[in-house]
Amino acid sequence: MLAGSDHIIHAGDIGEPAILDKLADIAPVTAVRGNVDHGMWAQKIPEIKVLEVGGVSIYVIHNLQELDLKPEAAGFSAVVYGHSHVAKQEITNGVLYFNPGSAGPKRFVLPVTVGKLLIRNQELEPEIIELAG
Repeated sequence: MLAGSDHIIHAGDIGEPAILDKLADIAPVTAVRGNVDHGMWAQKIPEIKVLEVGGVSIYVIHNLQELDLKPEAAGFSAVVYGHSHVAKQEITNGVLYFNPGSAGPKRFVLPVTVGKLLIRNQELEPEIIELAG
């Protein structure tokens, strides 16, 4: 599913460092720490990350409720977040808010999903992809 990606964003709840190693074998990875990420390895993962890809600025945070800036005022095109494990995409004030859901073990009654952000001519084309679970 991720093969051919130019970049991978992990919005937290990584679980174990081997996950990031496996993702890095596919493409460069930007990751933030989630509330289930503990231990020395997790302390090295930032809580917030800013990413510039294809002329688009992306703000990555685990818990959207902890967002302490106005992304539109700061010039971000998108906010990628996790925490709820509920896949969602919406545009507010010209900013894409994108939760890819959870690609890990099935949680609750939620589908197993990944998100895809295609960047074309500095425009974002988001997609939520449900995986067989």
